[in-house]
Formats: sequence, C-alpha cells, structure tokens
Amino acid sequence: DRREILRGGLAVAAISATLAPRAVAAAETPAETFPFRELPAGADERHHVAEGHEAEVLIRWGDPVLPGAPPFDPHRQSAAAQAQQFGYNNDFLGFFPLPGTSDPAGHGLLVVNHEYTNEELMFPGLGRQEGKAGFAGMNRDLAEIEMAAHGGSVIEVKREDGRWRVVPNSPYARRITATTPMRLSGPAAGSARLRTGADPDGRTVLGMLNNCAGGVTPWGTWLTCEENVNYYFQGRLPEGSPEARNHKRLGLPGNLYGWSRFHPRFDLAQEPNEPNRFGWVVEIDPFDPRGVPVKRTAMGRFKHEGAAGALAKDGRYVVFQGDDERFDYVYRFVTDAAVNMTDKAANRDILDSGTLSVARFDADGRGTWLPVVFGQGPLTPENGFRDQADVLIETRRAADLLGATKMDRPEDVEANPKTGKVYVMLTNNTRRKADQVDAANPRPDNRFGHIVELSPEGGDFAADRFAWEVLVRCGDPSIAAVGATFSSATTKDGWFGMPDNCAVDGQGRLWVSTDGNSPGKTGRADGIWAVETDGARRGTAKHFFQVPLGAEMCGPYFTPDDTTFFVAVQHPGEADEEDPNATPATFERPATRWPDFDPALPPRPAVVAITKRGGGKVGT
Repeated sequence: DRREILRGGLAVAAISATLAPRAVAAAETPAETFPFRELPAGADERHHVAEGHEAEVLIRWGDPVLPGAPPFDPHRQSAAAQAQQFGYNNDFLGFFPLPGTSDPAGHGLLVVNHEYTNEELMFPGLGRQEGKAGFAGMNRDLAEIEMAAHGGSVIEVKREDGRWRVVPNSPYARRITATTPMRLSGPAAGSARLRTGADPDGRTVLGMLNNCAGGVTPWGTWLTCEENVNYYFQGRLPEGSPEARNHKRLGLPGNLYGWSRFHPRFDLAQEPNEPNRFGWVVEIDPFDPRGVPVKRTAMGRFKHEGAAGALAKDGRYVVFQGDDERFDYVYRFVTDAAVNMTDKAANRDILDSGTLSVARFDADGRGTWLPVVFGQGPLTPENGFRDQADVLIETRRAADLLGATKMDRPEDVEANPKTGKVYVMLTNNTRRKADQVDAANPRPDNRFGHIVELSPEGGDFAADRFAWEVLVRCGDPSIAAVGATFSSATTKDGWFGMPDNCAVDGQGRLWVSTDGNSPGKTGRADGIWAVETDGARRGTAKHFFQVPLGAEMCGPYFTPDDTTFFVAVQHPGEADEEDPNATPATFERPATRWPDFDPALPPRPAVVAITKRGGGKVGT
C-alpha cells in the first residue's frame, strides 16, 4: 500500500520507483463495475460512443434559447441575437428535475456554463485575436458578440420516445452574459477594493466571466465558477497602485481579449478594482428566470474550476474547489449552518457564512485543511490583511502564507457520497522540476497529470483531517519513462492523459473527462473514461466517449436515474497550440466541421445526450 510505504519514511524518488501498475490476477477479478464494451481510442472529425449507446446533439452554439430568438447565421451575427441564443464553449452542465412532472429524471432544466470564445472559429475571415496580434480585426460589434456568448444558459429539456429535446418557448429559459447585473454578497461585499466608478458601493457587478465547472446544491441552485478572469483585462495599473501585487498573483493583465478598447471597465489604468469583482463562485436559481445571480465571496477568489459539494454528517454543506493553475491549491468551504432540506428559502444565503480552507498534503499520506481566516496564523495586518475581505480577495496569497501544498493544476474536485471519498483531478504541470516533486505531486515535468483520492477522517466531509493517496498517474503505461500507474487490466484504449472534470453517478462510479489529449500528444482525442476505484480492479480505466478533433470534453452530468449522461463538447476544431506542426485553425479551415459538416458553417460547441440503446443505465 502506497500510504504504508510513505509512513516507512522512504524518499519520494524511491516511492516513485515502486509505483508500477498494479497487476490484476485473473483469479481475483470480480464482475466489472463498468461492463460496457470499450470504445477504441482514436481521433477524427466526429464523436463516438461505446457500443450499445447513442449520443445525440441536444443543442449547439447559436441555437435558440429565448422565445423569439433569430435563426443562427454565422455570417450575420449580432450581440442582440447572441444574447437570445445558446452561447459559446459550453462547459459545466447541471440537471434539475422539474417538480410535479410525471418523469422527474426525464423532464427538467439543464444549466450550462459558457466559458470563453474562439474568435478564429466564430467569425469568418477574422483569425486569432489576442494582445500579441494587436487585436487587429476586433471592433465594438465583435467584442459585444463575444460578451453575449459568455456566461450561461438555462434550457428546459424533455425526453420523449427515448429522445431528448429542448422545450421551445420555456418560461424558465434564460441567457446570462458578461453584462448581466449581479449582486456581490458575503464578507467582501462592499469592500473598498470592490468599488468602482460605476459601483461606488462595491455590491453590484456586470456579468460573469470564464465560467468553467460548477455544482448543483441540495436546495436546487446552480453554482457556476469564474476561472481565468485575468484574460479579459488590459492596460497598466496607476503608478504605486495598491493592487499591483494582488493582480500579479492572479496573472493580470492577461491581454487575451480586446474588450477594454470599447468598455473601460476592463482597462486596469481606468478601473484597477474591476478585476477584484471577478474570480468568484456565482449562485443562480434556475427556477427564477428574473432572479439576480449572486457572487458568494465567502468561498474565496481564485481561478475556480468547480464547486461541487456534499452534505457533512451534521447536515452542513461542504463545497470542494480546485484553483486551476500550476502550483496552486485545493480548497474546501463548509457552511456554518446545516442545510434545511424542507425549506429552500431558508438556504438563500447559507453560502455567505462558513469557513474556507486550503489543503496541505503531508508526506505520510495524511492531510489537513488549513483555515483561510483573518487573524489566524499569518493572516494578520502584519502581512497586509486588514479583514476577512482582504483575505478572500487575495485567497491565493493567503494560501501561500499558510503553507498549503502546491499542486499540479487542481481542476475538478468531486465528493462520492456513496463511499465518502473525494477525487481531485490534477491535469498536468510541465513546469515542475525534479527538486520540486513531493509525495502528492510525484513526477517532474508532469505532462499527463494524475488523480488523488481523499478519505476524510471518520467518513465526514467536514472533518479537518484526511488520508490521501494517488489513485492513478496518467499517461501510456507501456512507456516506462512516463511512470503511469493504471492497473494491468487497463487496455491500450483505456489509459488517458490530462484528467480535467469528473462525475460520480448514482451508483457511486467515477467517470473522468479529459482536456489536452491529441494525436500529437497521446495519439487519441479527449473524451470520457470510466475509472474503477475499489477492489481488485482499482485503477482500471475504460474508454467510453470520444470528442471530435480539437475539442475538449466538459460538463459530465447524469440524470438522477443514471439513464442519461449529458456531456459538453467544447471548441471543436481548435488548433493544438503546443503542436509546432499544427496548422492554425480558422473559421474557414478548422480541424473539424462537427456537428454540421457544412463548409459554410463553423464547428459548433454543443451539448450531447448519451443514452443506452433500448433503455437502462448508461455504462451497463
């Protein structure tokens, strides 16, 4: 057992040498948790799903969301049209059964994050737009189309005769964009560091940006998370600006969008506090299309990948979060109050009061949640924090001072209520040097990532201590230098690299989606893999779904009965920037035309519904 080796005091290098793939003897092989026939791994212009299943496009970029939305025409785009249509680069998905329906698992609301935009794939003849290229082709109209394509969508969906369809003209339908008014709440709301010329009270902000993964709460709300918010800001801070250190720690200015030319709030020289109003978890009630989204500042500010939660033994809500950056951290937020499971309104502001913590992974296979609380440890005025608002606005710096463990790009973190375990997706870190490895991040130049499993003390997600171990180190097990540790039962199609998001189905089974696989890196496209977490087959992975060339696999989410698996196909046709031989993708020459296969149309991000042919639970 890896934890016993660590407790024996061996050096990390020696530990790494012992972590060979676990052999699975035929005599001890139990019935498979995932008995579907495995999908061959590859890469082409289409999507593919394991035999016995069907995968159908449910909704695509530009399809109507609001009543009266105009038909999609990529050659005649406008911000007004996009604000009524399905946005770009769909990421997190969440499903909410509609109360009172005859089939709650077959009729509900689907919520969708729209993370970011690819101008080169959206606009004919434009090409890539960023600071290095001087935003040569950008204008106000294009920038405002992009702003309208960000945010999120709420759509009503229904299964009829075994097929999923979007319900047209739904009273719940909603588009949220980069200009939707939102409320700031919690300890940082009203802070002087959140005040701007347009909002002297520091309590109202326009829009949400770069919303990656998220979560669904027990009281029926959608948590959507702002990730790479630094991308949207340009300019230089005023000389001697007090925000200089803070902005540098979050990578500002990112200079990847030219919006500041037309909207001064994205210009650091004019509004140095505007970035502090982004990088939060946003709570939205999908059943209230006129409700004001709320940025819950008590949960910290950083590059949130997700905010998936579970109930503690005493009924409090525990939200796990990853900060998607090399050498950043894994976080947890625990509410002060228990969730009221019979009165939704009683939970309205439950996420405004609680304790944010950051993880330290010790070399003995145990770990501790360190409170990110003003006045505790180094989080004091002597270190530049005046109150909890300062701590939350500068969550990363607070975690630095606390001595949290610097991880290899923590992305999705999901709890498994069936087993009491927690799974951390660590995508990669090619910048980690040999002298920077530690027990929880055991490979230098970690190109393929790994998955860490946490076991909270006493089986309680709110416990301050946990045991941990690496579930799998990703990559091709047939190449010894890679150091992958999938079980020996994993086939040549079953291994993967770059774990990103994950989902735990109603049976407690773990499904992993990936970001970064490509023909040039792994010989395969991104997709969904089923991963065994218990018993003799622990560490065995099976390939289930494959996305088209250039796409990233996002948003895995099951209906309550496990009969439908919703997934999001993001940026199909995008070029691999890390492949020196890749041809730059454009609207006219993407890597794929999926799902339309029409040269007059760009490749369109889309949500796909996966069902088992003939009915039954997916993956069986």
